Amino acid sequence: MPAGVILSAMNRRGLMKWIGLGGVAAAGGGAAMAKSGSGSRYYSGPKSDHFDGTVFFNPQGKPPAGFTDLLRWQFGGGRARWPDEWPSPFPEAKPEPRVAGQRLVVTMVGHATLLIQTGGVNILTDPVWSDRVSPLSFAGPRRINAPGVAFEDLPPIDLVLLSHNHYDHMDVATLARLKQSHDPLVITPLGNDTIVRQSVPDMRIAAHDWGDMAICGSVPVHIEPVHHWSARGTGDRRMALWAGFVVDAPGGGIYIVGDTGFHGGINYREAARKHGGFRLAILPIGAYEPRWFMEAQHQNPSEAVEGMVLAGAAFAAGHHWGTFQLTNEPIEEPRDLLHAALDHKAISRDRFRPMQPGEVWDVPPVIG
Repeated sequence: MPAGVILSAMNRRGLMKWIGLGGVAAAGGGAAMAKSGSGSRYYSGPKSDHFDGTVFFNPQGKPPAGFTDLLRWQFGGGRARWPDEWPSPFPEAKPEPRVAGQRLVVTMVGHATLLIQTGGVNILTDPVWSDRVSPLSFAGPRRINAPGVAFEDLPPIDLVLLSHNHYDHMDVATLARLKQSHDPLVITPLGNDTIVRQSVPDMRIAAHDWGDMAICGSVPVHIEPVHHWSARGTGDRRMALWAGFVVDAPGGGIYIVGDTGFHGGINYREAARKHGGFRLAILPIGAYEPRWFMEAQHQNPSEAVEGMVLAGAAFAAGHHWGTFQLTNEPIEEPRDLLHAALDHKAISRDRFRPMQPGEVWDVPPVIG
């Protein structure tokens, strides 16, 4: 059957969810299209241990699943039904203008968007205020709870950490609003600057490779490897890099991971070796089912707990759950499995919070 017929026959809602993860065609033919071109459309640079001259890859890792596996997932059933609305139990937060010194305050906006305030610097991760995470305004994964902070109530934003280009992390409409209202510096992995500037030409943005360090004011930001992938459409699969970040904050390091597969814990161990542990890790805990399809790219809650331990994080904030349905698991399962994994390892639930929109956490200092 021709690919176009197959696509038109697919469950529309499921198809749009995959677009929200980075483009349905990129799950199959997009990979071949990317390699058949004359080079990356987003980045031109020397080859490295994670860039072959056209696409980026995970060293000793596993590439994203192909088109046949996508069809198997979409037609295989097992998708839990989420409610049309799932309001947060927390009221809309009204953040302080600034948080000084070693104090660290984290406010959940929703999905992978968090406001981090410490040392007088205000940081947003993967900012998304749009109702859908999709290239289409009328279809794709839809927000089922309001942002935990109204856009108009944001404090002055100094820095945006943009982890990769999937639609649930890179929302160019929100970036345009931030440029107009706050003019923050955006730090992102290689190639993503090209995508952002296509929509927001005057955005202040710095693109970096794994292992680089950037400075925002007096705060160092390290760009670190994660096991993931990227795509915005049908022919750009893995043409922009994906990354995590380490912020050297006054009261202790903050390890920020937007999306990652567990990858045998390799990147967590290396982060601990390089940075000596963390006050806080911000880790994804959702969008992990079915495991045969998602395991390489999205860790599950048990793996997130293991990652916290391997990274040497005193505390962790769980994100990437409960706002946009991207995969099969029930809406509350990430929280329940996180608690079970913490209990199994005799780790206090207070140390790893599955955060919900509007939740504000004044993270304790690390003692000793």
